Amino acid sequence: MRRLKIFTWHVHGSYLYYLAHLPHDFYLPVKPGRPEGYGGRSGNFLWPTNVHDVPAERVRDMAFDVIMFQSTKNYVVDQFEILSPAQRELPAVYLEHNTPRPNPTDTRHPVDDPRILLVHCTYFNAVMWDNGRTPTMVIPHGVVVPDDLIWTGKLDRGIVVVNDLHRRGRLAGLDIFLELRQQVPLDLAGMDSKRYNGLGDLPLRTLHQTETRYRFFFNPIRYTSMPLSVVEAMAIGLPIVALATTELPRSVPHGEAGIVSNNRGELVDGMQRLCRDLAFAKRLGIRAREIAREAFGIERFMRDWNTAFDWLLSHSTETRPPLRLPRGMD
Repeated sequence: MRRLKIFTWHVHGSYLYYLAHLPHDFYLPVKPGRPEGYGGRSGNFLWPTNVHDVPAERVRDMAFDVIMFQSTKNYVVDQFEILSPAQRELPAVYLEHNTPRPNPTDTRHPVDDPRILLVHCTYFNAVMWDNGRTPTMVIPHGVVVPDDLIWTGKLDRGIVVVNDLHRRGRLAGLDIFLELRQQVPLDLAGMDSKRYNGLGDLPLRTLHQTETRYRFFFNPIRYTSMPLSVVEAMAIGLPIVALATTELPRSVPHGEAGIVSNNRGELVDGMQRLCRDLAFAKRLGIRAREIAREAFGIERFMRDWNTAFDWLLSHSTETRPPLRLPRGMD
């Protein structure tokens, strides 16, 4: 399809980095001090040349094809502060990164507008949110992991990658991490991880290189979308240990690509076996890598997003054909 000019905010850096692999131009607003949503090309990412910083005060004078919201604040506050009335009438996508809160089954999505396309990152999120009248589709994550990164698993330890684990508390599984760390050797990476003698917030390439040495990847998060860090670890070839919540059971088959359970004893037993049995870890890791490459490849991700943009731009609200959710993980 033709090259698009897409305006959005910097909300989730990792997702934005992979989104920028699409052959379109992305424009990010920047404010002094780079407050929430206005960080532009920030973070530990090698941003491609199709991602552009724009001073927030200049945004309303620019021409775009699509507006992409990525948070409630973008939708209910930010757009009215920096977009012109004409820009607010442009075709729009709301990219929903999160599971519904505070209630997992009865929370109405902030968007209830048939003119906007609501994109969920997981099938779990799509079925749990009350999406109202908004047309909805699911685009699972897509990642790029260099082929030169080879998993060795030589460290008989697990690695955990969660940003701001202390601040996010039980939702992110802080208590589970602290409990299981007493029984299995676990190292923490991510923002504020040094609070727990962790590895810190590593650049993406450095993080992936570091992960290749670990025996397995442990995700303690209770309630969130499918973490990109899990998908990246799978693509590298790490077996995954995780709670059997949200999208994880679908994405990581238990006993095939990892250990996925809500039984803490089963998680500990699985991690201990992975630590002492490299061949077992390698078998699960090979399958995890295969699943990641099949289900979460960047080509499929780009194809899905281009399908979404084409649907959004090719028809008026009244003449758009029905959205058909893709089946399976292909």
